[in-house]
Amino acid sequence: MTNRNSPNLPDPLRQLLDTPDLPGLGPQRRSGAWPLRQVEQQTGVWLGHSGLPQRAQDLIRGTLLLWHDHLGAAHTISQAIEDADGSLLHAIMHRREPDYGNSKYWFRRVGKHPCYPAIAASVGALLKPEHAKLAARVIPSGAWDPFAFVDMCEKAASGECAANILQEIQKLEIESFLAHVCVSK
Repeated sequence: MTNRNSPNLPDPLRQLLDTPDLPGLGPQRRSGAWPLRQVEQQTGVWLGHSGLPQRAQDLIRGTLLLWHDHLGAAHTISQAIEDADGSLLHAIMHRREPDYGNSKYWFRRVGKHPCYPAIAASVGALLKPEHAKLAARVIPSGAWDPFAFVDMCEKAASGECAANILQEIQKLEIESFLAHVCVSK
């Protein structure tokens, strides 16, 4: 179970994120990720009863597709949403692709996203003293730095640092974004 720390998400949405392992930092498919059809069906059932506007539903659907390693489908959705939320989803998708330069391009288009303070707070609570160097990079002065996180993911891909803590941070990033989408309606 991967979602014990997402109290700001509706229970059905937490269940849609409930996988035995966390998504990788790259494009690899996990054995615990749901098939595309299952993601679409389960997401559609919940979203159909959610009362959320179509834009929020699309963002949630795209984020869940990305969570379950369907990068192409997530890309299609994120590309059609031309605002900071769509750009954020687009940036995360390209980071996982991995196309780090393109990810940073989309993060520049995001600007200062409203969910960044929540990400910074969650990441700050996650990182222990032994992760002080990582914390100084990704939450300098207590503010989320998505560009530094892209750089850390690139370092993990080349074997320069461990991926597991970065996967936990990525989880917090996704949860904070989904909580924002659910609240901002």
